Amino acid sequence: LDGELLGMTAAEKDRIAKMAPMARELLAKYGFESVDIAPVAEKAKNSNLQSCGFCDAAFARELGAKYAVTGTVQKVSNLILNINLYFRNAETNAMEKVGSVDIRGNTDESWFRGLKYLVKNRLFKGVAPQ
Repeated sequence: LDGELLGMTAAEKDRIAKMAPMARELLAKYGFESVDIAPVAEKAKNSNLQSCGFCDAAFARELGAKYAVTGTVQKVSNLILNINLYFRNAETNAMEKVGSVDIRGNTDESWFRGLKYLVKNRLFKGVAPQ
């Protein structure tokens, strides 16, 4: 993919840093309470949370969380990107929710709008925010 070949731009790194707090804020509207990830942040940063053999769930258990919520942004090109969120049950390791949305344009507006759409219309479609 374009991002793998060329690496992340400074703007993309900035967007990634803003996505986690935004996701936590959006998920709070649907009853999900975030936990402080500081105790496992360094271990998580050094892991590939999508292919580490359920280490995301292990980190969540260590923090006393019910779910491990992780996400990815796949950059096919500067025009085509994909945002994904994964909800894994920390006790059973079962994937309970997965949501994905394609976005067009590599801008703050498209990324943040895409995340909002993903949460509201893919993960919690038909569920009223609290």
